Amino acid sequence: MKHAITGLFAAMITAASTFTAPAAEKNVSIVLVHGAFVDASGWQAVYDILSADGYEVLAVQNPTVTLQGDVEATRQVIARANKPVVLVGHSYGGAVITEAGGVPKVQSLVYIAAFAPKEGESVFDIATAPTPGEDKAPLLPPSDGFLLVDPLKFPAAFAGDVDTAKTRFMADAQVPWGLGAVETKITAPAWKSKPTYFMLTANDHMIPPSQQRSMAGRAGAKVVEINSSHAVMLSHPKEVAAFIASVADGSK
Repeated sequence: MKHAITGLFAAMITAASTFTAPAAEKNVSIVLVHGAFVDASGWQAVYDILSADGYEVLAVQNPTVTLQGDVEATRQVIARANKPVVLVGHSYGGAVITEAGGVPKVQSLVYIAAFAPKEGESVFDIATAPTPGEDKAPLLPPSDGFLLVDPLKFPAAFAGDVDTAKTRFMADAQVPWGLGAVETKITAPAWKSKPTYFMLTANDHMIPPSQQRSMAGRAGAKVVEINSSHAVMLSHPKEVAAFIASVADGSK
């Protein structure tokens, strides 16, 4: 009996020594907005890291049928946040946060390999502009008002540094992107009035790096470059989470 009790105390001491106290709650909420052809599950690794650090993190599930529908979905999530919001957009999600981010609750914008259109400009306008020597997204012709990436080219173009088993699934599970989202022009760019930050993906074959740099420059964004594919939140979740956290805690 004595040995059993001794063993129990030893186990309790070991458990206590390995216990990690939860991170202190932060005074900022983070809202994550996904882009085209995918859904909010792509943010999971980033979500887990930021949540463990004490942030309230919310992810928008965009229909990607119309820009206005996605803006409304994003604003609904912003309204649910309990604290001032750092609004984060990946890819087409950048256009969504550009239009949705003007509400007072949003304190700053973070673009991750994203579109940041100006007033009167659509994603289509940017995506079809010439960028000599750089790859463009390998889109199939529109079908019934929607776009898809060529499934055979999706893994290399969208996420060349992510496990191919995952990217093959992503290619076959694409969410169609509505022309109503692609072709609608921005009316009030939030980056004109909000502090703006941009993670530029140098190995991007969906949004050319030169266009990312140009958009970040005209938005007056503070820029960090990373050697990553377009799907940087999948291939470099720690770096993406650290970048967002640096904005949220004011150290960026």
